Amino acid sequence: MKAIIVEDEFLAQQELSWLIRQHSQLTLEATFDDGLDVLKYLQNHQVDVIFLDINIPSLDGVLLAQNISKFAQKPLIVFITAYKEHAVDAFELEAFDYILKPYHEMRIITMLRKLENTLHQAGQHSSPEALRSPVHTINLVKDERIIVTDINDIYYVEAHEKMTFVYTRREEYVMSMNITEFCSRLPEEVFFRCHRSYCVNLSKIREIEPWFNNTYMLKLRDLEFQVPVSRSKVKEFRQLMRL
Repeated sequence: MKAIIVEDEFLAQQELSWLIRQHSQLTLEATFDDGLDVLKYLQNHQVDVIFLDINIPSLDGVLLAQNISKFAQKPLIVFITAYKEHAVDAFELEAFDYILKPYHEMRIITMLRKLENTLHQAGQHSSPEALRSPVHTINLVKDERIIVTDINDIYYVEAHEKMTFVYTRREEYVMSMNITEFCSRLPEEVFFRCHRSYCVNLSKIREIEPWFNNTYMLKLRDLEFQVPVSRSKVKEFRQLMRL
């Protein structure tokens, strides 16, 4: 599993290199302090993961990641930065994680373990892109961090004006996009847009309760909250659930 570091602060580069060598089986192939040099390197070298600072010379980390996202075989990207405000950009680029400086060793260790597990599974599917499929995982944002989340961990999503709230069994995430855009990233065979403001994971439905005007309320496993089915969606829902 090959990795490179793109970081123009020498001490930060050295610290991250040490943590990677101490706590992972990744092979550090090279380090860079300039974005254009990275693009030149990647023309002739393939790596599995890039630890990428945002504030670097020639070509900043976000623009560099945008270029890399067009590659036929895309490495996983872990952003490393002192700036919280780029987390949404990282999400849009499907970054694997978003690490804030100064580094916290346990945070790095947790990320490396998750990263190695993902790369190991990707190897079984022939490439890291196999795990980028929305059938498997989706990136959610919480406290300026990107959380790579199993699709099936999502119970339901709820619209809040231009934002979308995403609920798992124990966590709540706020995504800066409308519910239509977010739901387009979810597999249709698993998630159903049951209401203008709600989308539900069909596998999490525990009970279907008849409600007013021939509609339904959906009780979910593990959660107290009930998700409504709107009148306009009742027919489709009945067909889907074979009611």
